[in-house]
Amino acid sequence: QVQLVESGGGLVQAGGSLRLSCEVSGFSIRAYRMAWFRQAPGKEREFVAGVEWSGTYTYFGDSVKGRFTVSRDNTKNLVNLQMNSLKPEDTAVYYCAATSGYGQIRVQSGYNYWGQGTQVTVSS
Repeated sequence: QVQLVESGGGLVQAGGSLRLSCEVSGFSIRAYRMAWFRQAPGKEREFVAGVEWSGTYTYFGDSVKGRFTVSRDNTKNLVNLQMNSLKPEDTAVYYCAATSGYGQIRVQSGYNYWGQGTQVTVSS
């Protein structure tokens, strides 16, 4: 059974940090590019960060560049999102996703599997 389980969300003050984790079961992430997306209330889901198969190449949405980092541990089937200097506008449900395709990593439609999401709330 395929599962992507996000954890690490919560309430934090502006300027603080959180580390999200995505534990994957049911398949090996070695053959998948992994990404994080987020959806704020009343807004469309947007790309946050992505990481290629080996972890060498990473990609970020413009709003989080320089503040977030993404990493993966293929031996543990785990993907992490380190979020620093958080802002109230980072408040959203954060989703982990996996794609076996070769399309643009920022495009949601190419993703095979999604987690249920974890809530991140940043207070001002």
